[in-house]
Formats: sequence, structure tokens, C-alpha cells
Amino acid sequence: MVAVALFASACTPFASGTAPLSASQPGTLTGKLGGADYRIEVPAAWNGTLFLYSHGERIVAIEDQERRDGSVGQGGPDPADTAPNPDVSQWLLAHRYAIAGSSYSSTGWAVEDALEDQVALLDLFRRRVARPQRVIAWGQSMGGMIAAGLAQLHPDRFAAAIPMCAALAGAVADHNTRLDGAYAFKTLLAPRSNLQLVGVTDPAVNTRTATRLLIEASSTPAGRARLALVAALTDLPGWYEVTKPEPAPGDADARAAAQILWLRSSEVGNAFGARAQVERRAGGNPSWNVGVDYARQLSISVDRDEVAALYQAAGLDLGADLRSLDGGPRTRPDSRAVAYLDRNVSFDGRPRIPVLSAHTTADGAVIAQHEIAYADAVKATGHEDMLRQVYVHRAGHCAFTSAETIAVAQALLGRLDRGRWDDEGLRSGVLDQRAQALGARYGTSGSDFVAAPAFADFDPGTYPRPFAEGSAPPA
Repeated sequence: MVAVALFASACTPFASGTAPLSASQPGTLTGKLGGADYRIEVPAAWNGTLFLYSHGERIVAIEDQERRDGSVGQGGPDPADTAPNPDVSQWLLAHRYAIAGSSYSSTGWAVEDALEDQVALLDLFRRRVARPQRVIAWGQSMGGMIAAGLAQLHPDRFAAAIPMCAALAGAVADHNTRLDGAYAFKTLLAPRSNLQLVGVTDPAVNTRTATRLLIEASSTPAGRARLALVAALTDLPGWYEVTKPEPAPGDADARAAAQILWLRSSEVGNAFGARAQVERRAGGNPSWNVGVDYARQLSISVDRDEVAALYQAAGLDLGADLRSLDGGPRTRPDSRAVAYLDRNVSFDGRPRIPVLSAHTTADGAVIAQHEIAYADAVKATGHEDMLRQVYVHRAGHCAFTSAETIAVAQALLGRLDRGRWDDEGLRSGVLDQRAQALGARYGTSGSDFVAAPAFADFDPGTYPRPFAEGSAPPA
């Protein structure tokens, strides 16, 4: 049973339109700002805090990502979201927080546009409503990376940030890791195929080819073992279905089956299809694997024991496959493209405002190890007091309940109100209690699935390919 407190409405009728609003005149503003739709909602007796939400990457058909006219990521629905789901929006408005969000000027991997569009929306809010006392940048998936990017680029405009299920290792590192997986996939499963790792000319054909090879490999013990090695090099989790319990740590077959599902549902499309629009935006290939030691990469993976067990069961020589990876043709980047991703965005480890990040433990679309890459960068600069990170033990990308999402927001608001972190209040048991008091509806789109709060102490392990500020890719 879901608690009433979570779903109470703001209890005030909103006027919709384009007239200016104020704290004493609640309502909704919608319209276009440049090429982006926007939505602003202000409750009665607004308390002065604005939550500026950044949505994730909008999926468009592979065929739509590369149009004949050369445009990138156009087409497909792209509404302006103000929160992860309507339940969270209602809670924020009922508790007198204003909310706003932009659709961005393009769909797909629109980080550059989003960073500009969200600041433009904040400027519009100041003109049409009022200057907020404090603004919290938050978002999920690509939107979480955008929220962290806004906090880094504009610390004077924001009071805090909540990046959720975000690629916090940064864009360069994230695409390098995806290249590692694609390289291992082609080298081990189809070295003579026409799969394109970079410079993708036909993303639809490239994705279909990779999907066919994945299905074929999944049908044999040898293929499944090699797919497990691909998954281990990118640290894909061995848990896929949110409605089923996590496979036991020693159940190599079940964990590999889950990783194959992640490969098919997420990684193949990202690595062999969506890369095309990223390269188009960046003006070239931003990724490389020159100098990567794949035996070492496996040694630091949380899945190394699973891979060893599956190779032994299939009668394969793991050392020989690792030598094939280390001896294969490597990819060099285009410096201009690397610089583009570095701007949009890498993280310097110097958050000037409080950041509270959240991740599910078994996220195969954006692996939880991104959190460690971000934390390591922050620790290296001595800014640890600005960062706290929490985990929810669940399979799925951004698979937080509405109650868990609100509990994270409450913890961040407490940090702003007190001027310090309440580390006791960030313990998993305390967060569970807070979420339990709110309710337990799951999902980001009104799903009826109900889950108990599942905050957990968790160490994801090392991120495979971190990219430090100032480090230089090979020429």
C-alpha cells in the first residue's frame, strides 16, 4: 500500500500560460526557449527553492539519428520534464518547492545543448518568476551528468546538485569504456566481420550486425564465456531483472545470462549505433584504446572469477584470448573530438557546492563504478566534504522508487539547511526508514510495481577507464 503522503497534490489549482508568475501567484509556465520546450511550475506560498531537472537521453530510432541532411538527433517526442516522474513532482509542489525543466534543443546525446538550455531556463525563471533563494540541479542518467556539469560550470548559480544514475566518470571515460567492450566483442567473436568500432557510417546496419553476432554467440558455451569477458571489461552487472532476486555471486551461468541481457538491451545499441551521433557532434572519433592492457583490465574487474569459471567450463584458453586482445589493432582518437567530449563534460574533482549522488547497484546502462571514478577525482583534490554518495540495491537503470528519490532529495535539503552533512541520516537503514514513511512505488514512469526501500552500503569496485583532468590521449 502506497502512503498518501507521497501522492498528495499541491491542493492549489494552477493557471497555465505565459503570464509572469510570483510566489504569491502560483501557476505553470510553458513555452519555447530557442529550440527547446520548457515547463515551470510554482506552488502557492513558494519557499524560494527551485529544483531544476535535467532529463536523460531521449531514445530515437537508429535510423533517425543520421538523417540525410546531416542533422543529429532530431525527431521523436521530447517533452520538458520537471522531475523523474509525476509522483515526485507532486511531492515537491505539495512541499512548496518550484520545479522546472527543459526539453533541450535536440534529442539524443544532447549534453552540449542541455548545458546551455538549462542555464537559459534558469535565466527565464528569474525574469518571469523571481530570483530563487537557492537552485538545486538534479537529473537522471545523461541528465545526472548534466546536473553535475551545471554544478561544476556554474557553482555561483546553484546551491547543490543531485546526479542520479549518472556517468560521473565523464564523457571521455564513458565512451572509452564502451569502445573497450566493442573492441573485445569484435576481436573475440567476429574479427573478420565488417563491424565498425569508430567512424560508424550506418548505425542501423552496424547495430543489427552486432545483435545477430550476440545472439549467435549466446547459443554456445564458448560464446557465452567470451561475452562474459566482454561484459567484465566494461563491468556490466550480473543482475538484470528487477522483479527477480540477484543471482548468487558464484552462479557464473546466471550472472553471464544477465550480462548478455544488458549487452542486448543497452550496450550493443550504444557501442555500435549511438556512437555515430556522438561522433557527428564531436567532429570525429573521441575514443581510443592505444596502450590498454586488457589482462590488467580483467584483473581489476569484479567479474574476473566468473569469467575464469566460464572459460574453464567451456574448455577455452583465457590467456590466449587476452593475448588476442592485447595484440589486436588499436584505435587512436581525433584530438578535436576528445576536446569536445572533455568540455561536455569531464569532471575536475573540485565541486564547489554540495553534491549527493545516487546509483542502483546493478545498472548495466551506466555502471555504478562511475561513482568511484567521481569520488576518486574529488578525493585527489581534497574536496571530499562536498560529496556524499548513496546506493540502492536493485537491478535496473535509474530504477529508484519515488520514495527513494524523495528521501535522497530530503537528505540534500538537510545538508543545505544545516550547512553540514548528516552522515548518520545518510546511513542506508535511516534512508530506508525515511523512504518507507513516504511509500514504495517503483519506477520513473508511473509503474505500478511496488518495492520496499533498498538503500545499501556498497562498494562497486574500480572504474575500468578513468580519464583524469589534464591527461593526454595518444596523438
